[in-house]
Amino acid sequence: MFKLESNQIPIYALCFVFLILSSCASRKDVVYFQDTSGFETLVRDDAFTSRFKVDDLVSIHISSLNPEASAPFNLYRGASENGFQPEQVDYLVDQSGEIDFPVIGKLKIEGLTPGELRELLRERLFEYLKDPIINIRLSNFTITVLGAVNRPGTYPVNGEQVTILEALGLAGDMTIRGRRDNVLVIRDFKGTKVYNRINLTTKNVVKSPVYYLTQNDVVYVEPNKSGIKETSIDARAQLYVSIISVLITATAILITRS
Repeated sequence: MFKLESNQIPIYALCFVFLILSSCASRKDVVYFQDTSGFETLVRDDAFTSRFKVDDLVSIHISSLNPEASAPFNLYRGASENGFQPEQVDYLVDQSGEIDFPVIGKLKIEGLTPGELRELLRERLFEYLKDPIINIRLSNFTITVLGAVNRPGTYPVNGEQVTILEALGLAGDMTIRGRRDNVLVIRDFKGTKVYNRINLTTKNVVKSPVYYLTQNDVVYVEPNKSGIKETSIDARAQLYVSIISVLITATAILITRS
């Protein structure tokens, strides 16, 4: 039987402690906004506003003091006489950046903010309606969070804006193995994929062009060194278990045949 000599115990103990410490993440790896002081104010120089993109689904509802006059400007599917509540139809921004609006016709809305689209509609509806109320909402505003987070997936966004911190919150935050200083944001800009990286350990993160996410953005959190090492160890362990299982099975077969 293998016997551990007394003079070897400290060596094995030190190795064990080293492995435990090497697997632990340091403060700089896991803490957000590390350079903030006790009380500090940081103001963004530019205000963020969401803008419409190709393939957006836009919900537009027009109302006024005269419901009959505003009815032609709202599209619905389904008939109420069949016992079903009519569902309002959303407008798809086509590859030309346009929507086909009732009565008015084609409207170029790609690149416009909801406020700018509201003013454009108010101008075009001036000859038909008096003081129209225009409600606009982006119906397919989703963001995708992948990588070292607790709940990776695609999440719908209610409202006109969402920050990268709110997106990570929807995904259950990063795991302890997530790299906070090099988060990747993939954004579609007029048919071209744009890749941006953001450092969440600094207070200047709020000044990043991708601090506010846009529709269909993808956030990828890559694992840190300890996470990669842990994955490698798990993979090797699974390989060893598979090899041992095969050897045990083969041995059992040989014993049975003999």
